[in-house]
Amino acid sequence: MMTKKVLLREFYELCKDGTCQDLLTEAEKAEVANGAMYLTGRMQTAEVKNGNGRKYSRRILEREVRNYIDIVKDRRALGELDHPEDSVVNLKNASHMVTDMWWDGDDVMGKVKILPTDAGNTLRALVEGGVKVGISSRGLGTVTERDGVTEVNDDFQLICFDFVSEPSTPGAFMLREAKESDLNNFTKEDKLNRLLNDILY
Repeated sequence: MMTKKVLLREFYELCKDGTCQDLLTEAEKAEVANGAMYLTGRMQTAEVKNGNGRKYSRRILEREVRNYIDIVKDRRALGELDHPEDSVVNLKNASHMVTDMWWDGDDVMGKVKILPTDAGNTLRALVEGGVKVGISSRGLGTVTERDGVTEVNDDFQLICFDFVSEPSTPGAFMLREAKESDLNNFTKEDKLNRLLNDILY
């Protein structure tokens, strides 16, 4: 029986006003000092049932992340605000570019640069305004139901990561990269969020 591939979208939450200067290169630090905005943090998690009821195996995500890293290196890893209803990243709607990805245990971590486009300026204004936005993978694939969990099958293809308002994975926070002078300006809420994340995850 042939199963049709469907658009799979996953949602991850970004944290509010956090800073993480140590993940930036010297060139990126200079960009931030001149007004650029970077976000870093968890982008996807393997082997865990997420808020959408789906589970991605480590094997499948390793393959797709390895392929996606090639797109990142080519500076073509663009994403949009909200998920469109198709599998194409539209350049006119691009808001950000993934600039780095790596594994930390079962978590796929990443660094995202907000672009100076209309959509990027909207995203930047939302983050600066304190809006809690999420990051979400977009891909194509089929799924299989097993014991109350929807498992993503081997035909999964990662397309991109979009910013969204409805995160499905609690604790998948991304931190805003800050100017050197902003590093000591953590609010009580920022410190509490970091402490809770360290304890829970």
